[in-house]
Amino acid sequence: MRAVQFGAGNIGRGFIGAVLEQAGYHVVYADVNQAVIDLINEKKEYTVLVKDVDCIEQHITNISAVNSTTEAVVDEIAKADIATTAVGVVILPRIAPTIAKSIAARHAAGLQQPLNIIACENAVRASSQLKEHVLSHLNEEQKAYCTEWVGFPDCSVDRIVPPVRTENPIDVVVEAFYEWNVEEKSFVGEVPHIAGMNLADNLIAYIERKLFTLNTGHAITAYIGKLRGKATIDESIADEEIYAIVKAAMQESGLGLVAKYGFDKEAHFKYIDKIIGRFRNPYLKDDVTRVGREPLRKLSASDRLIKPMLTAHEAGVATPNLLLGIGAALHYSNAEDAQSVELQKKIAELGLEGAIKEVTGISNDALVAEIIKAYNEIE
Repeated sequence: MRAVQFGAGNIGRGFIGAVLEQAGYHVVYADVNQAVIDLINEKKEYTVLVKDVDCIEQHITNISAVNSTTEAVVDEIAKADIATTAVGVVILPRIAPTIAKSIAARHAAGLQQPLNIIACENAVRASSQLKEHVLSHLNEEQKAYCTEWVGFPDCSVDRIVPPVRTENPIDVVVEAFYEWNVEEKSFVGEVPHIAGMNLADNLIAYIERKLFTLNTGHAITAYIGKLRGKATIDESIADEEIYAIVKAAMQESGLGLVAKYGFDKEAHFKYIDKIIGRFRNPYLKDDVTRVGREPLRKLSASDRLIKPMLTAHEAGVATPNLLLGIGAALHYSNAEDAQSVELQKKIAELGLEGAIKEVTGISNDALVAEIIKAYNEIE
């Protein structure tokens, strides 16, 4: 069995690629970082260091790597059983032409073998987004072949993989917890049974549960932590004021999810407590600047701050703490983050109200006024 994993970064190596390798696949990493590619091909192994209450090591050996800008990756996808991504949702349009070229090659060769492509990104229906990008590069015959033989199952992914330096540059530190839920009905051909991959029916509920619980809480911990001079997530959540706001914000988001999907409230609140426990993991020295990066994306209408606040409002849930998190995100200032620089420029040029409306897509004046109030309160 053969898998191609786009993205040989920490998440690619420490989560998706590792799960596939442990399930018996030869994993081919496709990346633009030639130094990482060379190290993988030279060493032919790396270690996943699971750091939690119990620390264990997983040795990943059935691997190779190719540069994702070369023809080699086209050849690899052409003979793969499964392809996955961990590149960031904004990069999906860039890898789509390569995937399309591989599908065209499979079609030209008359290959009647299923290929399932799973975009493992922090976004709603990332595989469906990737599929649209891929189809735009195929002709009608190739599209018909793609429909018959290529699946794009959507998924939700959850594992904290911080950029911890290790003696071997391709070793990676991860938390013990992980969750990979994949939409069963969207597979083409026989559904692979991969240890660590959970087959799901109502995937959108899983995606929003994760995105609007873990990612919401993670982002708010980072943004308020940055305002309060904290360096890491575990340091931030150890602050009682920050902890209280983060937990309450996650519960506000949770009540919206309970109303929308019928989750059991008590079970969901226990899920929140479990996630906060993950934030406290002292082994995961996750910088607030990493978690808070790209604030324009994180403040967009469908992402981890605005969407759960709106969902909660629709359910009649008050969201004072989610609003504080949004206010803190609007304060995020990091000269090394292009989106942060652009955000602060928008606030300076458009005024806070104008910037909020443009960045979040919210036009309701009363709601914008609430965000402004929270912005001033959290400062």
